[in-house]
Amino acid sequence: MKLYYSPNSCALGIHLLLEEIGRPYELELVNLRQGEQHKQPYASLNPKRKVPALLRDDGSLLTEWQAIAVYLARTNPDAALLPAGLEGEVRALELLDYLIATVHMRGFTRLFRPGAFTPTTADEPAVQQTGRDIITDGFKLVDAQIAGKDYALGAYSIADAALFFLEYWAVSRAGMTLPPALAAHYAHMLARPAVQRALAAEGLA
Repeated sequence: MKLYYSPNSCALGIHLLLEEIGRPYELELVNLRQGEQHKQPYASLNPKRKVPALLRDDGSLLTEWQAIAVYLARTNPDAALLPAGLEGEVRALELLDYLIATVHMRGFTRLFRPGAFTPTTADEPAVQQTGRDIITDGFKLVDAQIAGKDYALGAYSIADAALFFLEYWAVSRAGMTLPPALAAHYAHMLARPAVQRALAAEGLA
């Protein structure tokens, strides 16, 4: 397998899942800051022109964070990355979808790329504040949900990998203070060897 990634992007979450699984994989850098996602050969390989993307052993490319995470969990059952049973699995997907679709795409994207939401530079601070409010509200909701647990659903799962990269962005890129349950979760995640290896490999340790 080969993971196409850019340092400090949402691909970090997939990267640490690969480390948790422990199967051999390669990393292929796609420098988003330099616009490499829009250049060849990556633009042809992945017309969506974003990361993460996973090149599987059969030569097929899998895209979208949630799809890649579920694929890795289902094809590596010994890693126990999905809760057992239908109810556990749908609760993991429920949380995962909220984290990616709302906190990431509606919140952090506004905060980091306000120009994508308004043609007027003067409006960008308001766009960023909207993003920060979405993140704050989302974190408050998730904080209440995971209070008293080491991991989001009780046991480690793909949802924790998504929550971690958002927490990492909040702390390292946005200068935000995490609410208490998320701060505890973040500390538990930072203590995991797989997370430490992924951060080190991306130059983020």
